[in-house]
Amino acid sequence: MAEAEEAGAPGEEQQHQLSSSADPEHRQPDAPTVHTEERAAEGGEAHTQLEAISGESSPGKFKTKRFFVLRPGTLNQAIKDVEALVDKEVDGSVLSVWLMAEVDHWNNEKERLVLITDNSLLVLKYDFLMFNCEQIQRIPLNFVDRIAHGTFSFPKRSLLQREGEGVRVFWDRLREPSFTSRWNPFATDLPFITFTSHPVRTISDSFTTLCDIEKFREQLKDTAQKAHTMKPVPGKANGVLVLNQPILIEAYVGLMSFFGNQNKLGYCMARGNIGF
Repeated sequence: MAEAEEAGAPGEEQQHQLSSSADPEHRQPDAPTVHTEERAAEGGEAHTQLEAISGESSPGKFKTKRFFVLRPGTLNQAIKDVEALVDKEVDGSVLSVWLMAEVDHWNNEKERLVLITDNSLLVLKYDFLMFNCEQIQRIPLNFVDRIAHGTFSFPKRSLLQREGEGVRVFWDRLREPSFTSRWNPFATDLPFITFTSHPVRTISDSFTTLCDIEKFREQLKDTAQKAHTMKPVPGKANGVLVLNQPILIEAYVGLMSFFGNQNKLGYCMARGNIGF
């Protein structure tokens, strides 16, 4: 009888296991199956893809991607085209290429490719849609006497404003812009040129380097200093003066620049179903 009772009654270990399995507080969670893990992984990937899609479709990034310079192969072709236009006898070798925005004396932004060579600063208006250079401005580096950099400023009564910093290059210290040139929006005889960063500078690391206005200013100063030493201009003080000061734009109302800059009319970019 004793043996039968021992065989029929559960032992202490069996009683503990039964009580553990019956008690919901002590029940262990079931291990996830392979299918459950796959579904979780797929859900995480889908969520990540959804975040990426929603981020890429933000208005800011959408507007940035409309610039033709961002099309695959466009920038490389443009650099080849403009380097082929360099006159080695006059300009020397190409030291660097930069993607900048020029700001004229009426506050209009214009997309530009800028080359620093041994002897010249070349500012080129390039059509990134038709792959054609439309205009070249050549500035001898041994004539550059001042480089100013700082935030933009306007006269007190001006209705305009501009954020960010700029670099202004002067090449004739003794000549001031005439009254006619100041009030002519199409004047090209001003003894200075102003640059600021291109809007695509944050799209990737390569474009950040290409649009780095501080490094552009430093290399321009060093190269111009060498040009002064190698080819001094008679009757002209040699050397480059670097000034940290506000970049003054003497424009007051500027409805044309306001409309043009808001719509990026100075850039080569897609505009709905119509190109630049």
